[in-house]
Amino acid sequence: MKLANIDAGKLFVSKTNMRHAEKNTDVSDILPSIRERGVIVPLVVRPGELEGRPGMFGIVAGRRRDHANTVALSEGIDHGPLPCAILEEGDDAAALEASLIENIQRLDPDEVSQWETLTRLIQKEGRTVEQIGQTFGLTELHVRRVLALGNLLPRMRNLYRKGEINTATIRHLTLASKAQQKDWLALLDDPEQRAPTGERLKAWLFGGESISVKAAIFALGDYGGKIVGDLFEQDGFFADAEQFWTAQNEAIAAKRDAYLADGWADVEIMEPGSYFYGYEHEKTPKAKGGKVYISVRHNGEVEVHEGWLSGKDARKARAAEAKAGTTEADRLAARDARPETTGPLQTYIDMHRHSAARAVLADHPSVALRLMVAHVITGSPLWTVKVEKPHCRNEAIVESVETSTAEARFDEKRRAVLALLDFSAEEPTVAGGNGKSEGTAAIFARLLALSDADVLAIIAIVMGETMEAGSAVVEAVGGYLKVDMADLWTPDDAFFGLIRDRQVVSAMLREVAGKKVADGNIAEKVKTQKGIIRDCLAGENQRPKVDGWVPKWLRFPAASYTARPFVTLTRWKMVERDFKTLPAPLAVEIKQPDPYAIAA
Repeated sequence: MKLANIDAGKLFVSKTNMRHAEKNTDVSDILPSIRERGVIVPLVVRPGELEGRPGMFGIVAGRRRDHANTVALSEGIDHGPLPCAILEEGDDAAALEASLIENIQRLDPDEVSQWETLTRLIQKEGRTVEQIGQTFGLTELHVRRVLALGNLLPRMRNLYRKGEINTATIRHLTLASKAQQKDWLALLDDPEQRAPTGERLKAWLFGGESISVKAAIFALGDYGGKIVGDLFEQDGFFADAEQFWTAQNEAIAAKRDAYLADGWADVEIMEPGSYFYGYEHEKTPKAKGGKVYISVRHNGEVEVHEGWLSGKDARKARAAEAKAGTTEADRLAARDARPETTGPLQTYIDMHRHSAARAVLADHPSVALRLMVAHVITGSPLWTVKVEKPHCRNEAIVESVETSTAEARFDEKRRAVLALLDFSAEEPTVAGGNGKSEGTAAIFARLLALSDADVLAIIAIVMGETMEAGSAVVEAVGGYLKVDMADLWTPDDAFFGLIRDRQVVSAMLREVAGKKVADGNIAEKVKTQKGIIRDCLAGENQRPKVDGWVPKWLRFPAASYTARPFVTLTRWKMVERDFKTLPAPLAVEIKQPDPYAIAA
């Protein structure tokens, strides 16, 4: 580059100049100075040819100074040739850079103009983003933001240049596919439609509420899904919301496990979208049973609230602590006083366990005989004799029990016993009156004609009919006979409709689908988690089929999912020690009677 004074008549505006197409250049800020002193700062020019006129120089940078000098000449003010810095001939890249530096420093051009120039530098002259940034003193992020305008359709860029699309909207449109851009322009052109803008546009592009990478509590380096970058906000968004939630839920589960391992009594993961209100809770340290609450927003954000108890639990804890001699165990017991199951759910569990226990009891008449003797000795609420009938107003529970495999199996054996006694097969029960006129003497005579095995079979059915549901007796029978509920019970709508406890459903999901799936859905709604459990049990929606699952509540012996009270488990603990060392029982098959033998 060399310096020289060049006559104004030999200068023209080069096409490499960013402002070569401008017709009404504003030079009011520099015209007074040039009128008085002329052009002092050299123009950047390079040798060129204009309309066949040799010896001409194209102005690469300094068009405004040249225009101000032309205005001064028209007013009769002539300061002579203009000082110029002459570039090497053919150096287009240097010319573009000079023009851009000049204009960025003096008067910021619109972003579309910057994009046009930067694109030429990259595509035609091979400049890199890093080189452009170093040349113009710009950050790479700023350069990439400008270049992102290249993702737009030409019409969108023109609308942005004219100010008909604002910056907040254009930065989201740079993330859109060409098809989405065309759809958006169609909405813009439709007088009956309203094209989404700003934040609404972001939701429109992502098919719902967009999830920022800032919401992730997992390491982005380990994330295998696609992240769409927003070059305007130095941010990014997850392209696949479902994939994000899987990773986010696993991270939430890991955080929960870490808190539990650290000694926190409980970690409650709140329903998605629900808020944690401090005024509904009381700050409680870990040593006094404080819990950790984890709230999850629909936009993926996770907040952890350490050391809190609900107002109700906090009051219970204080009341327990106020008692003389209150121990830490007492405080924890007070905190966990809420039962694990609701009343209807406990009824469901009691009735199904009763049905299953007596179904197996019918195969073990000798056990039933001894149970009957025990009733005679100790008495029973049903020993008048009464038949156990469902004491439940919930029709769904009643129907669930009546249509269960256990009930069908017991009814089959009951019909065999009705035939032994020559009763109608339509009689609903053997015990408690059967609709016939025979008295005790007549039934006694009939029993004398039967074998010991047949009498034992009758006793087994009678005991099944008179065994009290929801009692420790059911736990004793089921535990001793090792009742296999998987063979007698099937998960049904009534069961899933009764489960509402989030902690329990999460534990069941882990039990059925495994830790990875459970952790991946830990922040989902209870309804969603129950749906996954049902998919696993049915083998639907691409879930591997899980056979023979029985919830801990219904197994023999029973177990619980939380540290909270569970009535069934309490009943089993009352009788467990009495049955640990007893020998295994023997089953006896009930045979249909030979009608000719009975007649004889």
